Amino acid sequence: MSPNNANLAARLAKQIEASGSISVADFMQAANQAYYAKGDPLGVNGDFITAPEISQMFGELIGLWLTDIWMRAGCPEDCKYVELGPGRGTLAADAMRSMQQFNFAPEVLFVETSEALREMQAQAVANATFLDTVDDIPYDAPLLIVANEFFDALPVRQLVSTHSGWRERVVVRDRGTKFMATPGMTAMDEIVPSEFRNAPSPSIYETCPAASSIMYELAGRIAANGGAMLIADYGYTLPGIGSTLQAVRAHEYADPFENPGMHDLTAHVNFVELANLARMRDLRVSGPVEQGSWLKALGIDARTQALSASRPEQADELAAGRDRLVEATGMGSLFKILAISHAEWPDPEGFAVNQSLG
Repeated sequence: MSPNNANLAARLAKQIEASGSISVADFMQAANQAYYAKGDPLGVNGDFITAPEISQMFGELIGLWLTDIWMRAGCPEDCKYVELGPGRGTLAADAMRSMQQFNFAPEVLFVETSEALREMQAQAVANATFLDTVDDIPYDAPLLIVANEFFDALPVRQLVSTHSGWRERVVVRDRGTKFMATPGMTAMDEIVPSEFRNAPSPSIYETCPAASSIMYELAGRIAANGGAMLIADYGYTLPGIGSTLQAVRAHEYADPFENPGMHDLTAHVNFVELANLARMRDLRVSGPVEQGSWLKALGIDARTQALSASRPEQADELAAGRDRLVEATGMGSLFKILAISHAEWPDPEGFAVNQSLG
């Protein structure tokens, strides 16, 4: 059984007292494991809401995007749908509904570790198969992979510049089971890109080894057997300096180092790194583009009109959902869409040259 949140804080405090500081990455990993094990964090009554929960149109358009590239690739019969961290299963259910209109019903694989979320996902998509890690994904078939707000929850290492050089940022006890971040003792100058090494103290540079490892592995699967991967997340398109680590609880920002396991810890995704790893596997990289531009290119406005015509009583709700997904005041600019695809597969839709941010 996963530790409850009070026990996690006490356990981390004892670990630090006994063995010394732990890295920000280890703290983030432990906190998120406990957080996602405790139940459903999504929705109005939860801590945050994701795009599939805002409107069915998000998942439907992803389903159409996947169907389009699959059809233009020759409709490979053994193609599999893989989703990383599928939340409640809402996106997959909406995507499957779109796919089935074109007689496309791929095997569904969910990479998920939370038993509580697995139960909800099984209700949303009854025939889904659950996998513990990306290493369990089959090697022998084309893959259509979706990662919506998955990479942002992976643990980041933070390196901080000091008057004595770059050090890894670590977590220590503040008081009792309260925690704080401080520079560690080990020199990390060689890990920091040369363009940032002279940044003034206390600049922070972030890296996410877990994201890099997962991306390189999945890109290798696509390179070997065909397919495409769609990533939707918030992040940056140029490398930079600064901490992006944040905590959210009840739709409000919180201190990331207080009450570990009680709130969701995330950090901005480095789309440049993900794209470069795909290129190392000789894959096509499309984007990243802003989510709002991508959804408009796929026809969200027409879909909003069609749904509003068939459900006039929901027209205001549908319009509000569309605006939250598309407009800069919502998720439209902060969130980005990146696609990678096999070099012999067709160009994916929604990534016009003049849209590209990277």
